[in-house]
Amino acid sequence: MRRNTNNPDANSPNAGERDYAVAEGSCPSPIRAAAILLARYQIKSLRRLFEEFERDILLPLLLGEIALHNIGALENSGEANVSIDGDRFAAVMRPCNAYSIAAATGLPRETVRRKIVRLVELGWITRRGNGHLFLTPRAIEHFGALLGSRDLPELLDTADRIRKRMQD
Repeated sequence: MRRNTNNPDANSPNAGERDYAVAEGSCPSPIRAAAILLARYQIKSLRRLFEEFERDILLPLLLGEIALHNIGALENSGEANVSIDGDRFAAVMRPCNAYSIAAATGLPRETVRRKIVRLVELGWITRRGNGHLFLTPRAIEHFGALLGSRDLPELLDTADRIRKRMQD
């Protein structure tokens, strides 16, 4: 990546946001404006994930796939408020393994296996003796709190701004 030495602000994590800011009336197409607003939200979210996961963007991707596999069973069971005690929680979660995660992401199995080792070390997932992978209660509490306190409000704000642009 080329660093900009003429403008020290250009090297900050938020550099470039003003370059794709959508000023009122500056965009001829509401769809284009919506796409830019959504891109701004996604890039901001990716930057945070990149930093939160030791600058390894594959870790949140794999954790997210494991979560979708696990929690998909809760969504279908109607048990939205299962207590987070390890055995009870794991009993209602649908297990997955490195193979199913590799298939879901399209990543090589060996890459997935290495990243799973790191997610286990970080305490975000557990791996049972049979290879089944589960989110830990710690991961659910941590990322659930982040979603509720930061990500969800930002997503809803972005959706409201997009909706307003589409109605104009």
